[in-house]
Amino acid sequence: MLYTTPNKDISSVMSDDTAGPDELDTPKQGSDRVLLIAVIFLMIFGSLAVFSAIAYFAEANHTSAGSLMVGHIVKLSIAFLAMLITSKVNYHTVAKFSRFSLLLSWVLLIVVMFSGTEVFGAKRYLSIGAFSFQPSSLAAVSLLTYLSALLAEKQDYIKDFKRSFVPILFWVLTTFVLIGIEDFGSASILLGICLLIMFVGRISMLQLGGLIIIGALGASLLIWKSPERQSRLDQYLEQVVEINSSNFNVNQGYQTQQAYIAIAQGELFGVGIGKSTQRDFLPAPYNDFIFAIIAEEYGLVGSIILLLLFVIILYRGIAKIAKKAPDTHGNLLAVGCTLFIVLYGFVNAGVASGLLPVTGLPMPFVSYGGTSTLFAGLMIGILLNISKHTAGRNTLFYA
Repeated sequence: MLYTTPNKDISSVMSDDTAGPDELDTPKQGSDRVLLIAVIFLMIFGSLAVFSAIAYFAEANHTSAGSLMVGHIVKLSIAFLAMLITSKVNYHTVAKFSRFSLLLSWVLLIVVMFSGTEVFGAKRYLSIGAFSFQPSSLAAVSLLTYLSALLAEKQDYIKDFKRSFVPILFWVLTTFVLIGIEDFGSASILLGICLLIMFVGRISMLQLGGLIIIGALGASLLIWKSPERQSRLDQYLEQVVEINSSNFNVNQGYQTQQAYIAIAQGELFGVGIGKSTQRDFLPAPYNDFIFAIIAEEYGLVGSIILLLLFVIILYRGIAKIAKKAPDTHGNLLAVGCTLFIVLYGFVNAGVASGLLPVTGLPMPFVSYGGTSTLFAGLMIGILLNISKHTAGRNTLFYA
């Protein structure tokens, strides 16, 4: 059966400004090295792929690939440093600031709607001089952290609709709408992760079903209000239903078709590092379609190795860290952090492979660096901190 260990309640820890790792019921140990090594390999893998994919972009923008690559490495280094720093900070301390950072992200998301920088038809970035920032990444990390704390705090009355579900619904749906207006792909993934965290956190299945219906209606409205999203969905459905039909329109789905060509050219072992030809045809091959470039240059073998790195992160995050977390908050937060990294990676690969509609989501630590890389580093840092306090038994998982 599901059960909760009798550890200190999260609300008492969050209210104590002096709370630290020593207040946990388990002895402190080293961080999960396997998880850290997997992330480092992703960064190396991604750097090689980005250097190849960014050449055409650099030429089109009259700059050098070397300077862009240096910028990418600097961003990866910042993300890695943020990961190491976060791994030293008790995850309960991080939770204290999650509500404030979530509210701040809401303000920034509203600002983006009116004065954000438009990229590929959507306003997702705030630009201040040479610095650009994507508030949706801050909102996603803040929501997952705060949602984990709320669920842990409300475990004694978790089935209560008014005291538990309604407050959680407010935070989740507000964030979903604010992100979804300009970034439907990120909002959909975030809502899915929240549903999984709430399931692990023992929210009533009836209430979860209601949230799924509300989310589906909201998603339908966001798609209906955007001709571009309707077009992407129509192209995807046409691919799935009519790809072998004489009615298939070869003039639609340009991005996906170019990705297909890249993957097909890669065959088993790839065309070789730096020898991609589809980087000259794919839009944003260094970001949204980085997996297609990897498949072309490294082949099926390289693609499988890349995906296995995300599987390792999934296994370590769920089976080794979340399952053995010392309290409910650590359990739920580890689930959220893990799914955030892994689902983004799998969705990016699914889009490039034609399994999913085009979403514009980056592959963590592999795509060209930016705000998403920084916050992915923060998520891994939180996971590493939780892993320092793993217990001998689970909290919300089956015994």
